[in-house]
Amino acid sequence: MKYRWCIEPAQTLLASRLAQSQKISPLLAQCLINRGITDEALVPSFLDPRLKNLLDPFLLPGMEAAVERLFEAREKSETMVVFGDYDVDGVTATALLIEVFSQLGWKAHHYLPHRRDEGYGLTADALKHCQTKHQCGLLLAVDCGSNAFDAISALSRNGVDVIVLDHHEACHPLPPARAIVNPHAHPNPGGAAGAGAPTPFLELCSAGLAFKLAHALVKRGREKGIQAAEAYDLRPLLDLVALGTIADVVPLRGENRVLVAAGLERLGSTARPGLVALKQIAQCPVKVGVYEAGFHLAPRLNAAGRLETAEESLDLLRAGSMAEAVAIAGKLNQRNQERQAIERGILERVVERVERVFRPEENFVIVEGDPDWHIGVVGIVASRILQKFYRPTIILGGDGGCLRGSGRSVQGFNLAAALRECGDLLLRHGGHAMAAGVTIEPGKLEAFRERLNGLARASLTHETLQPALRVDAEVDLDEINIASLGALERLRPFGNSNPAPHFFARGLGHHRPLQRMGADKQHVKMWVTDGLATHEAVWWGAGEGALPVGTFDLVFEPSVNYYNGRSTPQLKVLDWRPSEPGNGTSELELGTRRTTG
Repeated sequence: MKYRWCIEPAQTLLASRLAQSQKISPLLAQCLINRGITDEALVPSFLDPRLKNLLDPFLLPGMEAAVERLFEAREKSETMVVFGDYDVDGVTATALLIEVFSQLGWKAHHYLPHRRDEGYGLTADALKHCQTKHQCGLLLAVDCGSNAFDAISALSRNGVDVIVLDHHEACHPLPPARAIVNPHAHPNPGGAAGAGAPTPFLELCSAGLAFKLAHALVKRGREKGIQAAEAYDLRPLLDLVALGTIADVVPLRGENRVLVAAGLERLGSTARPGLVALKQIAQCPVKVGVYEAGFHLAPRLNAAGRLETAEESLDLLRAGSMAEAVAIAGKLNQRNQERQAIERGILERVVERVERVFRPEENFVIVEGDPDWHIGVVGIVASRILQKFYRPTIILGGDGGCLRGSGRSVQGFNLAAALRECGDLLLRHGGHAMAAGVTIEPGKLEAFRERLNGLARASLTHETLQPALRVDAEVDLDEINIASLGALERLRPFGNSNPAPHFFARGLGHHRPLQRMGADKQHVKMWVTDGLATHEAVWWGAGEGALPVGTFDLVFEPSVNYYNGRSTPQLKVLDWRPSEPGNGTSELELGTRRTTG
């Protein structure tokens, strides 16, 4: 077994009640329960996410103060700057806000920091260059600023007001900004609109927060009788929101689910020249899903900011013609190829280093750095290393005389909290439980590795360092059919906190001989049966690993295979194990079917 199987307990009575009340299948009901949807009243909005279900944007803490200051700037014709970030979330949020401000009557410029020369957020160099380029009295920090206490204090002393629109963990005390729209920065975000008000959704990324701010501005503008606000349609902005939300891998629950579902529809038929050109060069299908947005569009949009500056990416999103957009998309595609080549080179060197010294019983974290490694791709490399070794991983590259990089973590180890415990060894740090950024002096790298490893050993076990494979339910193969798969489609869009359904079937055998596929025969096609139903199953990337023999149990992700005008179920193999008593299967059970409750 490659994974530690975590099979959700069957909740037959609750699933049956949900199925009957909502007129859905028990299998779909069990999947909803596994995703925390146990209240019958919540099922319709989850299965049919609608924009009308979005909450009032003014429920978000800090939103009233932000809108008040922005309208003050508009009334005074005050110049403002949207200070963004160089990743997809930051760029889409910046593009959205510049579009809204320009159409609703604000004098707004933008500034995106240079990843290598200026670094992330409100650094001294970035602010100096920003103020030189755009003298302003109001700065809107997007996807950054929650930890910039000193920088915002200095801006305030120099007569510059700051509004923070961000979703990262914040420092305490909070920076002295005019407004901080960040649900994670406030100890009681549900109290923003007073007792009895709905609790605002807290997991929005910056693109989602930008949309909420735009909604608040339009709402307040209509109250003020501003003509441009009266006619303004927010829905065309949703393609940007969906792209930023998917790229930032925030939970696809609550309002994120609504925004992404509606945004993917917009993305499929977008009239935005930049996204039309990007879809063409990425060879996306007409119907864009989470996978295409996250793995075809986002990396190309991210490429420029990873290597240098994200200005080209922002220019693409703001392009006014197809000719302009096609030219920029071509450049971004080339930069993405350059990024991939740099990433492959660094990944090979990191793997070589780790494999030379890695001891699974002792090494609970992986920390590697080199001044020659490009800081724009070390976060991707950290993700790849985590996938290979399944350890919290930090990879650092050169940043002048320092090392700067990114970390990725595993369930059970809060990376941002651990970095706070190492604060005396670090120059800068910040981020989330599962991802964070670090700057350190090279001479302190070994001490940092040792302390971080000690913290990980105290909170992780060898069992938790085997990746978990979540399984929604045990099924018989005849439960997987075109009708049940059509019902499960209602769970889309899949993503963080709403994964694609995974199922488990026991006591299977081969109906036909296995078939190798692919140029290097690295994939395997099987026909598996439980004696009553038979399905085609594909194991992508099986390689030379051990293949199922005899009687076996299988964890799989089901889908519909369309071929020659026919639709048939197909199973994507995720893991397998021999069927044996030690796996909870008796010899008697191998020849019998499980009875579904």
